[in-house]
Amino acid sequence: MKFINLLFILAFVSIFGQNKADNQLATYNFPKIKSSITMPVTIPLSEISNMINASVKELIYQDDSYTDNNNDQFKVKVWKTRPIRLVGGTNQNLLIEVPLKIWAEKGIGTLGVYTYQNTTFETVMSFNTTLSFKNNWTITTNTQPNGFRWVTKPVLDYGKIQIPITSLVEKSLKEQQDKFGKTIDQQMATQLNFQKYAVMAWNVFSQPFNISEEYNTWLKVTPINVNLTPLKFYGNQIDTNLGIDIYSETFTGSKPATSQTISSAANFSFNPNLADKFSLQTTANIPFTEASNIARKTFLNKEFDINDSKVKIIDIRVYGIDERITIEAQTDGYIKGTSIISGIPVYDEMKRKIVLSNTKFKLKTTNILHKTASVLFQSKIVKMIEQEYGIPTQELEETSKKSIEEAFNKEYYKGLKMNGRVFNLKPTKILLSSTGITAVIDTNASLKLILNGF
Repeated sequence: MKFINLLFILAFVSIFGQNKADNQLATYNFPKIKSSITMPVTIPLSEISNMINASVKELIYQDDSYTDNNNDQFKVKVWKTRPIRLVGGTNQNLLIEVPLKIWAEKGIGTLGVYTYQNTTFETVMSFNTTLSFKNNWTITTNTQPNGFRWVTKPVLDYGKIQIPITSLVEKSLKEQQDKFGKTIDQQMATQLNFQKYAVMAWNVFSQPFNISEEYNTWLKVTPINVNLTPLKFYGNQIDTNLGIDIYSETFTGSKPATSQTISSAANFSFNPNLADKFSLQTTANIPFTEASNIARKTFLNKEFDINDSKVKIIDIRVYGIDERITIEAQTDGYIKGTSIISGIPVYDEMKRKIVLSNTKFKLKTTNILHKTASVLFQSKIVKMIEQEYGIPTQELEETSKKSIEEAFNKEYYKGLKMNGRVFNLKPTKILLSSTGITAVIDTNASLKLILNGF
């Protein structure tokens, strides 16, 4: 049952590139993020039909004795003429049709002297099967006879005398129909046991996923529990949604420990409204060399008017001290010296930039003549830095979004396609190190696995 095996193959792929993590990042404890993965599951009724047809031989029933059944002088053979057909009902049920060809021979006579005549005719035997998916991963069925539909009625032709034998045939077929219904239930109970596949799915997550070999970053997904929506029956398929609640954890450096595997799956829960989201947290780095380049493009050679004199920025660089970004600007003119503006980096969602908050100012100079000039200069340069300086994240966000969606929309196994869409991606925490700025990025996406091609 190829499609059942593929139900539980879950694969994660590289999300997007990250710059190397250093000591500061290595000490950051990424949180466990609780999220869900949903998987629409479609079970084609043709698959169940194939299973039943494979278990039912062409010759369904044979009675080769004239003298059994109180000497009924009746023989009968019943064949399946075409594949058994399944159609989805409206009340969590399946309608099953079994097309049959029947050969019958009847003896007419008395005192042990009989004249025999045979005939061949066709009928369609119907069943109604109700399905119940138990939370221990098994499916139980209850198959009940649902009558006959005659294609051609059985009649024995003795020339001038024609004898209908419908009642004789129906009596035999009804007995066999009851037995056949039990056979269908037994076959489904054997074949539709999902326990071993649930164990396989759970254990897929025991190994952490390396989402960036170059930067040694790991994604560890730990299942918590499994939810299932009630089965929905259609004309040619049964649909449900499988939801796996997980913890998503990001690690840098050494590969994290493997999760404990299981040998039997816990019971799942029925939930009519599964969450359609997948969350993870990862990082992207901006080196201080790049941050300094951004500052130079923005401020180099800018001039200020102070007391009818000019102050010009002739050089600028960016670095980090503790939890603050420091911008060191060299000025010339009326104020010749070094202005040091530091602030706590935060993500501005409106500007889509990493900007400074809670700024502090320090001036190192030997040529300033008036305190008022110093205050005026401080006001102007700090305001300019706060309003104009920022490390743009728009390109990072758009590139990351594109990369994730490309990874989430591929067919990794024949008949199993991943489908995903990023609906929210933004930096939520800014970390500093000796070499750069690390943006911790929260990503929310929809992620589904779709079965097709069966």
